[in-house]
Amino acid sequence: MDRPMPPLAALIFDVDGTLAETEEAHRAAFNQAFAAFGLPWSWDAALYRVLLRVAGGKERITAFARQHDPERLADGAFPELVAALHRHKTALYAENVAAGTVPLRPGIRRIIGEARGESLRLAVATTTSRANVLALLDGATGGAGHLWFETLACGEDAAVKKPDPGVYLEVLRRLDMPAAACLAVEDSANGVRAARAAGIPVVATRSLYTAEDDLDGALAIFPDLAEVSLAELRRLHAGAAAHGGRPRTGDQPR
Repeated sequence: MDRPMPPLAALIFDVDGTLAETEEAHRAAFNQAFAAFGLPWSWDAALYRVLLRVAGGKERITAFARQHDPERLADGAFPELVAALHRHKTALYAENVAAGTVPLRPGIRRIIGEARGESLRLAVATTTSRANVLALLDGATGGAGHLWFETLACGEDAAVKKPDPGVYLEVLRRLDMPAAACLAVEDSANGVRAARAAGIPVVATRSLYTAEDDLDGALAIFPDLAEVSLAELRRLHAGAAAHGGRPRTGDQPR
């Protein structure tokens, strides 16, 4: 039997591919870092699409080495190399996006503005680093973007990356809110699975590198949020809450 559930009180956003199409900037920064360290590695778009199945930049480097450079992986100094590589890559990425080279995706600024106007709480749940998030948000908005969100749960805040629900559970802890009162916005299979594992209903927008992801479990799938209203997000959330967070026939991804 369906039970009454809390109304929508918070929106929780993923970052890469959701707030902005950042992955090409990430890929370029990885390749710049590899070159700076004298590594014979180069990630093209097709390879990067596969690597994105692994959440987290350091984890992605390790997964690549396991497949393509096992001798380097076996070196006892490899963990230190990964850490240094990732620090350098993060600095390069932050420098690039801080200049405003990566805009917010269609509809994001409007939806966030509407949510703030209606006193919805806003949060970020991402596996990317805090430095990356701040650089992107402020670069894309002229400096105000990080102030839109009550809390930013980033890669440093969850020991295990998505699809583990840890970063979403951390957001719920900080907001002190039940999962059923929230709606997540994601772009990837890992992200949808993480939100659902935390008990949070989720909608998805397909991005450049997740166009082929299986987004089963999302209440709805959109190309972006340009034509999506906050009222529609409220409707989707209400339908999910009334049915225990499960997509209904009329709310199936489209």
